[in-house]
Amino acid sequence: MDVARPARHLSSPPAALRIRHQRPKRDYNGGLPCFPPFAPSPPHPYPVSSFSTSPPLLLSNSRGQAASGGEDAFFAKSDAGGVFAIADGVSGWVIFLKLSVIWAEKDINPALFSRELIRNSSNFLNDEEINNDPQILLMKAHAATSSVGSATVIIAMLEKTGTLKIASVGDCGLKVIRKGKVMFSTCPQEHYFDCPYQISSEATGQTYQDAVVCSVNLVEGDMIVSGSDGLFDNIFDQEIISVVSESPGVDEAAKALAELARKHSVDVTFDSPYSMEARSKGFDVPWWKKLLGAKLIGMHKLFTRCGKMDDITVIVAQVKTVTVPDDEGGDVEEQNGNEQGSAATVPSAQ
Repeated sequence: MDVARPARHLSSPPAALRIRHQRPKRDYNGGLPCFPPFAPSPPHPYPVSSFSTSPPLLLSNSRGQAASGGEDAFFAKSDAGGVFAIADGVSGWVIFLKLSVIWAEKDINPALFSRELIRNSSNFLNDEEINNDPQILLMKAHAATSSVGSATVIIAMLEKTGTLKIASVGDCGLKVIRKGKVMFSTCPQEHYFDCPYQISSEATGQTYQDAVVCSVNLVEGDMIVSGSDGLFDNIFDQEIISVVSESPGVDEAAKALAELARKHSVDVTFDSPYSMEARSKGFDVPWWKKLLGAKLIGMHKLFTRCGKMDDITVIVAQVKTVTVPDDEGGDVEEQNGNEQGSAATVPSAQ
């Protein structure tokens, strides 16, 4: 007798676009770059949520050194139900006070930490200790990372039972879209505005224990959009929903989202989620300067641009049911991820 064992996989693979931009995350309180060793995390509960999801794309915003490929890194695999991860290297480490001088002399590249962290995450996937737990995967990947620096990170692992498990530190995010609505969204962790929690090479930085851990129950047709802050700082939820619903597939959706975020990041007339959040936190320009068209962008500087130049990584996935043979030769209904994504590089207008 055939027994149906419902399972879910991510159905669509990574589409990646990189928009690379060399600008450190800033501390609006004093104008210095955010630096983890002086921002230990306070005790906090691990919130648990439940809902549903889907796969990837990456954009890189560049002002020189285009060959370095930006400070974001990611991977996506169809192992088991499916797994992907995104890490955003923090360039502020390179220029912080005395250490900045030491690291600059040694040509420290902030991209190396995020890339090694992602590489280690991918390498540890089949470790028995992981047991489909993204928080444990983050622990082992972080412990094995020897590069100097820091990064925000998100890891999502889909079980065949249909549960997506998520562990994130900082402001890389993930949203689940179901029937034209955002049904689930992760929340960024910040010490203060524009200074996110970060996994770092320093003992006083954040660790896997500081990760926000969530579980999300999936249904067929659910779409996931995940990305670094370069995506969510430059594009609104309704725009994400529109792009995803109008795209013929996940590859096209990922590329369209990355390109739209890049376009907004250099648009001098676009009032971005980033600039709106800045105003909500009390960072704004005097009324008389507004009359001259000035708007707030980073470090109290008055530019007319309202987007935020940054590396942009996007991952888009969809949950789909397929039929696979079980151990006894019968057919079992399963949500299977067929990797068919693509990657592209979109140069910055800068």
